[in-house]
Amino acid sequence: MFKSPWRSVVTFTMGLTLLVVGTICAQQFTQSPDDKKAAQLVCQMVHRYHISQKKINDEVSKKTLKRYLETVDPLKLYFLQADIDELNKSETLLDDQLLAGDVSFGYNVFKLYLQRVAERLTRVGRWIHAEHDFSADESRLVDRDAILWARTSEELDERWRKRVKAELLAKKLDGTKLEDARKQLVKRYNNVGRNEKQTDSSEILQRYLSAMTHSFDPHSSYMSPQTREDFDISMRLQLQGIGAALRNEEGFTTVAQIVPGGAAHKDGRLKVGDKIIGVAQDAGEFEDIVEMKLTRVVRLIRGKAGTKVRLRIKLADSGDTKVYELTRQVIELKESAVSAKIIDTAKRTGGRQGRIGIIRLPSFYRDFDAERRGVENFRSAARDVRKALEGFNTDGNVDAVVIDLRTNGGGALKDAIEVSGLFIDQGPVVRVKELDGSITPHRDRDPGTAFSGPVVLITSRMSASASEIFAGAIKDYHRGLLVGDLTTHGKGTVQNVMPVSSGPILNFFNRKPPGALKLTIQQFYRVNGESSQERGIPSDVHLPSIVDHMDFGESSLENHLPFDKIPAANFAPVGMINEKIIEVIQTRSQARVAKHAEFAKDRVAIERFKLRKDRKTVSLNEAVLKKELDENKDDEDAADDKPAPAIPPVFRDDHYNNEVLQITLDYIEQLKQARLIRN
Repeated sequence: MFKSPWRSVVTFTMGLTLLVVGTICAQQFTQSPDDKKAAQLVCQMVHRYHISQKKINDEVSKKTLKRYLETVDPLKLYFLQADIDELNKSETLLDDQLLAGDVSFGYNVFKLYLQRVAERLTRVGRWIHAEHDFSADESRLVDRDAILWARTSEELDERWRKRVKAELLAKKLDGTKLEDARKQLVKRYNNVGRNEKQTDSSEILQRYLSAMTHSFDPHSSYMSPQTREDFDISMRLQLQGIGAALRNEEGFTTVAQIVPGGAAHKDGRLKVGDKIIGVAQDAGEFEDIVEMKLTRVVRLIRGKAGTKVRLRIKLADSGDTKVYELTRQVIELKESAVSAKIIDTAKRTGGRQGRIGIIRLPSFYRDFDAERRGVENFRSAARDVRKALEGFNTDGNVDAVVIDLRTNGGGALKDAIEVSGLFIDQGPVVRVKELDGSITPHRDRDPGTAFSGPVVLITSRMSASASEIFAGAIKDYHRGLLVGDLTTHGKGTVQNVMPVSSGPILNFFNRKPPGALKLTIQQFYRVNGESSQERGIPSDVHLPSIVDHMDFGESSLENHLPFDKIPAANFAPVGMINEKIIEVIQTRSQARVAKHAEFAKDRVAIERFKLRKDRKTVSLNEAVLKKELDENKDDEDAADDKPAPAIPPVFRDDHYNNEVLQITLDYIEQLKQARLIRN
């Protein structure tokens, strides 16, 4: 029997305890004066600075409500249609509330959500411990667009029955005994209740205000102080802490990885798999962190370099409990930084000789804070790419440079321009449309290049924003060859991160870091006049990949801005690529790919993925599902269950990358034949 959602509920089923945590009276989620001020300032900044210059009105209000409900209950597992009907009464009121600084609707929706979570989790035990007929011919709807809000509690019960049955069947086909699978699901849903219970008001405010900004475009968002801190870390590739990656496992904070060079690595005692069960600041009292939300644990362990933190550890190998004291230090996030190596191609290309410099460029990072403070050697992607190119020259000249942008989602505009300038002489790199409609060119003002030889960029659907500025410049200047997915992501907009506060005096007295607004303020254009928005930058040589068929592109995002075009800039292409060269390289690559057994497997995997992507339902019949899993087992990445390396390899030895090397060698040959480079 369901009890009040304001207290925890415990049910007992088949001897197993299922603890279901309801809404908590400790956090009432009422808006504070700071919340009101933040909402008002966000609205003012959107009106003033967003590239669209649209106003927050009833249309935005409707989109905000729809988006917020999708973020709170994305799979439609908790709210009923009656809840949605009631909430929809406010669909044209939210704009006026937000403009007045009233965010109470966001909190009220989340309180209702917590109540519905508590109700659902008191009932889930019956499906976990039920005897399911895995031979029955039934299926489960998985197409999110086709899933409607349940009209009755019984309809929602049926949705949950099929969900739990699918989870049990998946574990059964994985070789897990049903009794063990049931225990695992009990723990899983305990964690669901626990994690939702520990959601704090800053997370809700972030989600609600971001639902509003996403109504303008998919890249504008409000960041809580904690999210702003994480963003700054990603840009400067540096944090202060102990140097350990953590994950949550059944309520325990477990060490997933030790960062090389960090405090934990130097100390040597903390191991992967160890569980952290308590945290104390210096000589202070321990705080029990079992069942604590991971984001809160991370905040406790992070701290200023030079300060001490004590960890109570349950050892992975023996189960003993130890206390380790560690001194926090500055941690360099090397896995996210530029990495480089030189590859002698003969072993990977069937004997074809070549010396190729590889640069892995995961993002266009820049330590803006250090730059503002005048630190001479502040960290930036452009500086690190330049160092890599200088290293290639020190180690002996390379025949070509390959730059891997496949997972580069963007970053600092300034670094995209500076990196482009390493490969082209003076001239415009990108042009930006300002709020008033004027066009501002951004130029490479540094004469000369850091590398003048053949350049190949590897791109994918995940290459976005600043990556597309770089790729567009290389393509438009005819400076190099683009290889990879059919096109890049298609994000042709520029965001600025602005603190959300009423001024420095308020922040000084509050001693509280403000949230921030990441707002789309500009749209950028290639020097040929085209925007990369929506369409991306097409590759010159296409290689098959599953990523190419995923919904990663800008065109798949709601409220994205449309493609447009301006007159071309005045620029001088350098002639390092032309249609004839591209045609020869394409033909040779297609012939190799057509005969390669691994690419044949990729094509099969792609077709299976497309079928899975387009399907509306998934079978809950054991025999049918087992056959499908057996057919698709070759598509699975066998390395998924292995610990990820602390620093990813620069250029993995696999058929895809080796074909890129072959293409690069073809490109070098064509340039030599055309006498565009020296033999």
